[in-house]
Amino acid sequence: MQRPVIKNRFVRITVKSVLWLIGSLLALLLLSLLAFVIYYNVAVHIATPRNVRQPSISRLAITPTSDGTRLGNNWLRHGQDGLWELYIEGNPMERGVAFGRLCSGLLYYQESVFMKQIDVLVPNRSYQNVLKYLIRFYNRDITDYIPEENLEEIYGMSQACSHQFDYVGSPYERQLNFHAAHDLGHAMQDYMLVGCTSFAAWGDRSADGDLIVGRNFDFYVGDDFARNKLVTFVNPTHGYKFAMVGWAGMTGVCSGMNEKGLTVTINAAKSSMPGSSATPISLLARRILQYAGTIAEAKRIADTTRTFVSESLLIGSGSENRAAIIEKSVERTALYEAPRHQHWLVCANHYQSAAFAHDERNLDNIRTSDSPYRQQRATELLQQNFPIDYHKAVSILRNPYGLHDAHIGLGNEKALNQFIGHHSVVFSPRRQLMWVSTSPWQEGAYVAFDLHKVFSSHGSARHGGEVSSLTVAADSAFLRSPDFVNFLRFRAMEKTLKAHAATVSPAQLRQFIALNPHYYRAYEEAGDICHQQGIDAQARRYWSTALRMDLPKQMDRDRITRKLKKTE
Repeated sequence: MQRPVIKNRFVRITVKSVLWLIGSLLALLLLSLLAFVIYYNVAVHIATPRNVRQPSISRLAITPTSDGTRLGNNWLRHGQDGLWELYIEGNPMERGVAFGRLCSGLLYYQESVFMKQIDVLVPNRSYQNVLKYLIRFYNRDITDYIPEENLEEIYGMSQACSHQFDYVGSPYERQLNFHAAHDLGHAMQDYMLVGCTSFAAWGDRSADGDLIVGRNFDFYVGDDFARNKLVTFVNPTHGYKFAMVGWAGMTGVCSGMNEKGLTVTINAAKSSMPGSSATPISLLARRILQYAGTIAEAKRIADTTRTFVSESLLIGSGSENRAAIIEKSVERTALYEAPRHQHWLVCANHYQSAAFAHDERNLDNIRTSDSPYRQQRATELLQQNFPIDYHKAVSILRNPYGLHDAHIGLGNEKALNQFIGHHSVVFSPRRQLMWVSTSPWQEGAYVAFDLHKVFSSHGSARHGGEVSSLTVAADSAFLRSPDFVNFLRFRAMEKTLKAHAATVSPAQLRQFIALNPHYYRAYEEAGDICHQQGIDAQARRYWSTALRMDLPKQMDRDRITRKLKKTE
């Protein structure tokens, strides 16, 4: 008769034990969460720079000019070609405040466009909040790796930013994170947001024997983000004067040249996922441009700077009349130079030096990406055009075709010109000249700027540093061609079809493909739409055709192959 009592007592003890264990786990979870919240609020606090005294120009009025505005000796103008030009000078806070006050409207525009693009990529606001906290946590130590000079300049500039986006972070915090956006997106996604190509020629490979450098900066955050290109001329109290091409808010360097004739352009490489942020690549490039006059000096700065993604920096040196590539991974830095008597080189998105010859990450990048193909194509075009002058350099950067001029579809990532570039630049370091592209993409005019003209006049040069006689005209023939007109229609139709996939007709899909018939994405997207409509047999036919096209990366082939297997 005692057995039920014993059994019930055992059950009660077991239930109590389970409840106690669950309660303990919940308490531990809550304590861990509380500890993380406390740590997060302490760890991710971004302190303002030490020297934040407001400069005298903070109290000066901005005065209008015939083509822009002026603040003391600093000015902003909008050229007839559509490029914005900014001149800033002084100490870091003075430069930052001048940047911000003169470009306040442009700063608001860039942030608005960037946030709209985030809404497109991550439409769920809850996911956006999670992403925001992850980025803030990831970048919690970023100020430890950025020189005080750059922090002060960014802080001064951020004071002119709108508070409309404070739900993301303070203006200062947002601008710091924007400077690391290229690096963070590159590291987290493990694909090239910046699939750029650059090249250099000198000696017997350039038309006048002087070094010439060309580059496409294929950083794409939507067409609107690239609408307001900004050419900034910087006259700092310390270091060399320099010019850089970017956008409002960007104080780092993507493409630039200093008064010593040193040029810097950045090209992403394959990275592992780091545990936390370090120096953004654009700020390393900025430091090189401001403080290096030779390739060796640039290498020393790169050697002593910790970064958190892998990158190639093509360095052109006018004083040495040659170029080299600094190949920098998270673990080490190497210098790649052209073989002896080869007075040219090409930089894509993989490493070429002996130091990385057996690096598995680099070898995997070479096997699976479009980088080697673009390097071959750039080499082919250079060899067809030796000796190179600025007109030939521009024509190479504009080229939208594949090896041997094959039609691989306009917009293909294998091409040098993918019609996504933020900007394209040609440098003539010894002559202190640079040519900057205007819209649309590389097909508009390339405006020539003379750095001597800007800096010798301390920024007071009329009409900035433009040299109209050296402007490279827009490629009118291509802009009027059926290929380009159809490509624009293809891009517009692509958005429409995706937005109304359920009602797209077979005739519309055929029309869509006919606009860009050599492009694999046309067939892949047609297959995707058929699949959404439940027409898997037709979807498989389109996907199979896509696999016979020129695909840029192994991941593209793998993605389409998975779609086929899922619908078998």
